[in-house]
Amino acid sequence: MDYFAAVRAFIRAAELQSFSKTAGDLAVKTSTVSRYISELEKDLGIALFNRSTRGLVLTEGGRLFREHALVAVQALEDAREVTSSLNRTPQGVLRVTTPPAFGRRHIAPHLPAFLARFPGIDLDIVSTDETLNMIDAGIDVAIRTGVLPDSSLMARRLAPHRRIVCGSPAYFARSGVPRAPADLMAHETLRLPLVPDDKWFFTPAAAPTDEHAAHEQADKPAPEPALVELHGRLRADDAEAVLALAVAGCGVALLPTWLAADDLRAARLQHVLPEWEARTGRAEPAVWAAYPPKKIVSSKVRAFVDFYADTFGEPPYWDAELARERAPSNTP
Repeated sequence: MDYFAAVRAFIRAAELQSFSKTAGDLAVKTSTVSRYISELEKDLGIALFNRSTRGLVLTEGGRLFREHALVAVQALEDAREVTSSLNRTPQGVLRVTTPPAFGRRHIAPHLPAFLARFPGIDLDIVSTDETLNMIDAGIDVAIRTGVLPDSSLMARRLAPHRRIVCGSPAYFARSGVPRAPADLMAHETLRLPLVPDDKWFFTPAAAPTDEHAAHEQADKPAPEPALVELHGRLRADDAEAVLALAVAGCGVALLPTWLAADDLRAARLQHVLPEWEARTGRAEPAVWAAYPPKKIVSSKVRAFVDFYADTFGEPPYWDAELARERAPSNTP
């Protein structure tokens, strides 16, 4: 007996409730379907169907066998699809949504390299801060930053979403440099609107890798996590607007490093409280690639996600560049 063919015939017969309809669907003889079912029943030692004037009705054993057979057949189909897709060239239209600020800085600059590597893929980029319904909007991949809400989507973490406290040198010259998170309560803070908890959360940063700095820090007591109540007259619903306000000297901002890196390198912004990790909430944020749940991720989606994960690197290049610039020199 061809067991796989027999199981497929059984599953289809359970759906169509007819051997003759199953035979027509599978392009085989009705006697072949009947033989498959008889051989399965003999192998299992149990009847799979009750025959009635209304057609075929699954027995209790038939319902149980169908439940597990469906899983096994789907797993085999998935294995076949995954294996055959290894030699399949990624192609077709790929619709990607990305937040405008992140897309301009870290998606668009790498698109020429992506298109050169995958000539069969056409890209349709949707730049929006709105969280689109991916199914309704026909989106294949969504780049999202921050904390990913619970959903039915599948997601891959592409990079950390590290935030730092910063402001312009002119602002700190005028208002003083905060030495501890609590000092921020006396400063003008620039915030996003409509946040549920108008606070910044601080935890001690990872220990330094520099031997001298690590030795000095070892002599100090470990700081406790801190929660800071914010004060300030300015809010903006756009991260790039908050960046512009910080550069203009309007206050202290908590900005992602992927957004503030250029202004930090150009000394238009100054990073303060570097011994602290800061967040707008308690959950750990990240940069994500999200896509609708499917048994098999298409080759074009996998190509896009893998490409950007490799391009961003670990740590991401925007953090690595800042770390190199701030690393102590060993030159005497």
